[in-house]
Amino acid sequence: MEAENDQGVISKFGKMTVSKGEGTYQSNKLANKKAEKNESTGKAKKSTRLGLEVKKLENLAEWYSQVITKGEMIEYYDVSGCYILRPWSYAIWEVIKEWLDNQLKKLGVQNCYFPIFVSKNVLEMEKTHIADFAPEVAWVTKSGDSDLAEPIAIRPTSETVMYPAYAKWVQSYRDLPIKLNQWNNVVRWEFKHPQPFLRTREFLWQEGHSAYSEPKEAEEEVMAILDLYTKVYTDLLAIPVIRGRKTEKEKFAGADYTTTVEAFVSASGRGIQGATSHHLGQSFSKMFNIIYEDPETQEKKYVYQNSWGMTTRTIGVMIMVHADDQGLVLPPKVSNVQVVIVPCGITAKMAEEEKKKLIDACVTLEDEFKKQQIRVKGDYRDNYSPGWKFNHWELKGVPIRIEVGPRDVQQGQLVAVRRDNREKVIIKCLEASKTIDCMLTQIQEDMLSRAAKDLNDHTKICKDWSDFCRELEHKNIILALFCGGIPCEDQIKKDSARDDAADSGAPSMGAKSLCIPFEQPRLVELGDKCIHPNCTSKPKYYVLFGRSY
Repeated sequence: MEAENDQGVISKFGKMTVSKGEGTYQSNKLANKKAEKNESTGKAKKSTRLGLEVKKLENLAEWYSQVITKGEMIEYYDVSGCYILRPWSYAIWEVIKEWLDNQLKKLGVQNCYFPIFVSKNVLEMEKTHIADFAPEVAWVTKSGDSDLAEPIAIRPTSETVMYPAYAKWVQSYRDLPIKLNQWNNVVRWEFKHPQPFLRTREFLWQEGHSAYSEPKEAEEEVMAILDLYTKVYTDLLAIPVIRGRKTEKEKFAGADYTTTVEAFVSASGRGIQGATSHHLGQSFSKMFNIIYEDPETQEKKYVYQNSWGMTTRTIGVMIMVHADDQGLVLPPKVSNVQVVIVPCGITAKMAEEEKKKLIDACVTLEDEFKKQQIRVKGDYRDNYSPGWKFNHWELKGVPIRIEVGPRDVQQGQLVAVRRDNREKVIIKCLEASKTIDCMLTQIQEDMLSRAAKDLNDHTKICKDWSDFCRELEHKNIILALFCGGIPCEDQIKKDSARDDAADSGAPSMGAKSLCIPFEQPRLVELGDKCIHPNCTSKPKYYVLFGRSY
C-alpha cells in the first residue's frame, strides 16, 4: 500500500530486538532522540489549564498537540512515533470501520488476517516495490539473547505477505476473483518528525488485495473503492477531497497506476493524502507466479491485481480541518457523543425536590433522544460547575450542548448550543428530538460546506512560474500544466523550495505533485507550456501541486 510512514519488544518468549532496515539505526540514533525531544512525550507534557493556550494560526504544532491531548484523543507514549489512541478517538475509527466494512462486503470483499511478520526472502522478491519501503522496514533480529537465523521484517504493507498464498489458491478461473481485506496495523520506521495520526511509526488501517482474470474488472474495482474512500471523507468526516491519479513519480511502487483522494489543511497550506487505490496490473502476479488456466485456450495467464487502503490518518485530517481555537469540532456522524445535556442553576440552597425535578427532566430528555438513535450523554457530575462542563465538552468537540435550568423546566424548554458556530437556540421540549435530529444533519452539512469553500478559496490555477511560487507562499495548492516527466517534477520541487529555512518557522519545502485531478479545470491548449520555465516538453494535463504532509 502507499508509503506513509529500535525498540526492544517484550513477548512471552523473551525480548526481541528490533533494528531498522538498511543499517541506519546508529546513524539515526541522534535524530531519533531529537525527534523524541521535539515531539511532546508523556513525561515532557506539563500540566496545563483545561482550555487551549495557543491559537491555531499562531502555533499550529503546539495547537495540534494541545487539541489531541486536552481533547482526550491521544496519550503520548515512550516509544517515539507511537501513540495511545484513547476511546474518544478510537470511537471515530470504529464508526469509519463499521461503515466502510459494510460497504466493502456489499462489493463481495471478505475479511481475513495474515501474519505481521515477513521473511526477508519474500519481502525482497519484488525489488521495485520494496525499494520504497526499505528505509522504513523494522527488523526482528533477536529472540532473547539469541540471534535469529534470518531477520524477520514487521510488515510495512502486505502485498508480499499475502501473494504467496494467492499463488497457492489460484489454479483455475473458477478461483477468481479473490477479494480480501484485513483490518490490521503496520509499522513504518521512518525518522521524519512524527505527528500523531498524520505520520506515525505504527498505525491502524484496512488493506484490501484483490485478483481478477480480466483487467477491466480490476480497474472497475479501483474506482469503486475510491468512491467509498471519497464518501468516508465527505459523508462521514465532512471533508471535501480532490480525486485523481498520482504522477509516475508519486505512484505506488510496483503499480501500473495509483488513484487517490487528496485533502487540504488551510492552516498549514498543505495537501494531505487521504487514501489510495492502486491497480497493480500483472507485476506482482508475475513475481509471485499467480496464474490460472484459461478455460477456452488452456493457456496459463497471470491475474490482474489491485491493492487499496485507508488509515487512522483520517482522524488527523478531520482534526486539522475542523478543530478551532476552543478545541475539537466533531462532525455529528462520527462523534461518539452527539449531544451532551448539562443541568444548570443547581445551588447549595436549592431544595432537594427542585433539584430532583431538574435532573429528572434531563434524564427524560436523554431517554427521548436515545429512542431517536441520537448518541447522547447527560453530565450529572456534581463536583464540577456548569461552566467547567461547557468548556470540557466544547474542548472535546461534541456537536450540540443542551442546557436545562429550573426556569427551563417550568417553561417546558431547553437551550441548544451548536459547537461548530456557537449558535444558541431555544427549543420546546415536546419538539426537542425532532429539532435536535435536524440540527445534527444541518451541522454535518454546514461543516462540509465551510470546508469546501476553504478548499476552493485556496486552490489556484497558475500558468506562470512566478505566480506558482507566490501562491505556494500564500499557503495555497496550485493547478498547473505539467509534462509528466519525473526529472521535471524533481526540478519543480527543488526550485519552489525556499532557501530561508530559518524564516519565521513557515514551511520551506518545495511543491510536490498531489495528483492529476480527474476533473481538469480546462483543456490543454496549443501553445501551452509546462509550468517549469526550463521545461521544453509539451504539457499533458493540469496537475495539483502543493506542499504536503
